[in-house]
Amino acid sequence: MNTQETDLCPCTSGRSFADCCEPVITGARGAATAEEVMRGRYSAYAKGIIDFILTSTHPDRRSECDEKAIKAWSQNSVWDSFQILSTNKGMPGDSDGEVEFIARFTEDRMKKTLHETGEFKFIDGQWYYIDGKIHPHKPFVRQEEKVNRNDPCPCGSAKKYKKCCMEAEEA
Repeated sequence: MNTQETDLCPCTSGRSFADCCEPVITGARGAATAEEVMRGRYSAYAKGIIDFILTSTHPDRRSECDEKAIKAWSQNSVWDSFQILSTNKGMPGDSDGEVEFIARFTEDRMKKTLHETGEFKFIDGQWYYIDGKIHPHKPFVRQEEKVNRNDPCPCGSAKKYKKCCMEAEEA
């Protein structure tokens, strides 16, 4: 079997890299949509292809890019998964678009999540990444009251929680 056939695209499209993001990243063809650029950018991070990250950024924004930091983040992370949550415009014929996505990666042995809405513009026949709005993590909020170890067990056994269901949970 051809290795290109088994080399799935990091963007999680289910297609091979050669048939999915590689032609956009290498410039063999332009991205038809803002989503294609976003998928290509994720794949470029996953494969360490920093040039595409820079060239897919709008020229007016490239001076804000720290190439060394981008390269270090790309190469020092394991890119676990990518998920498109929504797109707003960004189709052929549109002049702008937004792509909301979640990128999961491991950095310094810690699992991390980047939830962002990327802004894109179509200029002179090409889609460019302009900027992104990062969505903050929502804090965990306990829905039920916390049961302390010395409280009566909520199962109704009349035992203390630590001598009833807490032991079962720990087992």
